[in-house]
Amino acid sequence: MTDAPTEREGEGAWTKLRRRKVVQWGIAYLAGAWALLQGIGFAADAFAWPSAIKQVALLLLLIGLPIVLVLAWYHGDRGEQRVSRSELAILTLLFLLGGGGLWLYGQRNRQVPPPPAPPAAADERPSIAVLPFENRSAGQDDAFFVDGIHDDILTQLSKVSALKVISRTSVERFRDTKLPLQEVAKQLGVKSILEGGVQRAGDRVRINVQLIDAGSDAHLWAESYDRELTAANIFAIQSEVAAAIAGALKATLTAGDKARMNAVPTQNLEAWENYQLGRQRIAKRTGTGFTEAERYFRKAIELDPKFAVAYSGLADSLAVGLDYTGAPRAATLERAQAAVDTALKLDPGLADAWVSAGLIEGEREHNDRAEEMFRRAIDLNPNHAMALKFYGNLLFDLARIDESVRYLARAAELDPLSAITQLGLGQALAGKERFEDAAGRYRRAIEIDPLMPMSYVFLAGLTAYAMDDFVTAVPLMEKAVALDADFLWGRLGLAMMYFDLGDDASGDRAWRQAEERLPDNAIVNALLALRDLQGGDRNGAGRRARRVLEANPRDSGALGLLGFIDYRDGRYAESVARYRKAYPELFTAAPRIDAWNYTVAIDIVPALQKLGKTDEALALLAGSEKVMTRLPLVGGGLKWEGRATNDARALALRGRKQEALAALRAAEQAGWRGWGWRWVRDLQPAFDSIRDEPEFKAIFADIERDMARQRAELAKRPKDVPLDSGESKP
Repeated sequence: MTDAPTEREGEGAWTKLRRRKVVQWGIAYLAGAWALLQGIGFAADAFAWPSAIKQVALLLLLIGLPIVLVLAWYHGDRGEQRVSRSELAILTLLFLLGGGGLWLYGQRNRQVPPPPAPPAAADERPSIAVLPFENRSAGQDDAFFVDGIHDDILTQLSKVSALKVISRTSVERFRDTKLPLQEVAKQLGVKSILEGGVQRAGDRVRINVQLIDAGSDAHLWAESYDRELTAANIFAIQSEVAAAIAGALKATLTAGDKARMNAVPTQNLEAWENYQLGRQRIAKRTGTGFTEAERYFRKAIELDPKFAVAYSGLADSLAVGLDYTGAPRAATLERAQAAVDTALKLDPGLADAWVSAGLIEGEREHNDRAEEMFRRAIDLNPNHAMALKFYGNLLFDLARIDESVRYLARAAELDPLSAITQLGLGQALAGKERFEDAAGRYRRAIEIDPLMPMSYVFLAGLTAYAMDDFVTAVPLMEKAVALDADFLWGRLGLAMMYFDLGDDASGDRAWRQAEERLPDNAIVNALLALRDLQGGDRNGAGRRARRVLEANPRDSGALGLLGFIDYRDGRYAESVARYRKAYPELFTAAPRIDAWNYTVAIDIVPALQKLGKTDEALALLAGSEKVMTRLPLVGGGLKWEGRATNDARALALRGRKQEALAALRAAEQAGWRGWGWRWVRDLQPAFDSIRDEPEFKAIFADIERDMARQRAELAKRPKDVPLDSGESKP
């Protein structure tokens, strides 16, 4: 080896750099690096890659620049290829510095949580609510036709990206209202109101509409349309109304807005009427309603096979109706997918169809695909409240809580009187451990729709499992059951609350009632298996769990119960094989762990440790711990217990006993009482190493005393005490 390249007398620095091609290599490297960064940036935006990818790429390219310049200095002159000691030392130092920089970057990203997302900017767009139109026809049979005209005009306006348009769910509450328009506008958060009436007589239709400034009660615009009753005329009127209102409110129409508004979805009036009847049946949110909706959508498609939005409606009636109709899951989703594929083939710009596609992908746990679909729908229609709501719910399930709050808040602004949207936003706020704000949203949902059982279930769950107030929570859950005896989550929620309180007699009664009404439901059988296991009936628990897995091989509860039985019987390899088949993404070289499967990853670890597969076990723990940094400690709505015992499980499985005990104590003091805390105390394999520790016993003794106290208070509660759902705090 030589120490340095040959020098030339009288040669200037710039000439020397050019001769050694340092300048040329540097310019070429910078140009190539810039092009590469542009390509990475384009791909990152297209595929929604995390920002860390672009940051790491930039860091690597910066590290590479001095290395390239050193190589040029030593090897750029006439192809010099020998490596000198000084060159080797410099390159080693650069690699060490670069490696150190990457290590510091990784440590910073691991230890410092990302900053909270900025609050959503206030929506400054001109705002409008389209109140339900008056039916001025001679017969009440035309009411559905009038509602269809109203719904379509509202939909047309929502396609104008420069307008803020309140969703149908909220304006429906002001049908036939006697309230002053100023009060209606205040409740809906808008400045303008559109009123109208529709008269259908034979083959003619007359539509009268007027736009009113709610603040001054001044008429901004009014028009009357008297046309022959054809599908083409109906859609033409809707487009004209939307364009006129946009002009009156000084909202600029983009080329995309105009194209969407002028599109004619069908020329068949009867097909359009059947579509409207289908949408109205979906709004009922009942099993019968979804079945009828499917029939109407199929009739619309039969009348016009190119009616894209009817295919989207059919997909919704199937996918959304799954939780109401009891239809076979896999086959129903296939039918829904076929319908939405046809809708998008006919109209790739149909926002409703992209929402339907997102729902189907979400049901299949294809979360990246679901996110892509929802974002496409929102790009096409920023006023699509349901797209915002479903996307916000997905973000919550992925533990991207800040983003979830932001999108659900936008949905609530566009649909302020939707109880379902209030529940979604409340759940996201609970995920930020803003429990009082979440309770306020749940109470608001009860005010909006006192007959919807889900609102009472959400408020009861938060009250019990985040606020440790079972005395108030149990009557709320009983109210949900009283409103709908077949409502799954009311039945199961009540049974679990009794179980956690230690009132086993009431719990068994609630379990039996749930089983009698829903004998084949997978969730019912999964929780009944937990009850059987807690009671010592391992055979019964195993039978129920296997029955659940026949319907859904990825059911985490059933897998966990069978995994526990196998673990206690020493069948570690069999347990791991079952998990590997159900969750193959957890057994790759880099396990894909998220908020949907992190608890499953922790469940697998004890068996892997028994098999001596330490590296696989540690990889699963590391991935799960990373997910848990984004979760609330208790009561976040993610199965209602947050990360409370899961971080303690991970620490115990790592052998860090004192830290595991400290984590359990922190959860207990924060109010954690778990769903099935006795299972955690008595049977959870991860806690085998600390179950005999005095502190472990003391923690659960404190929980047991608290449950006994609340059980006694609940028993003394008079049956005629008014239900305490608190005051609304929207």
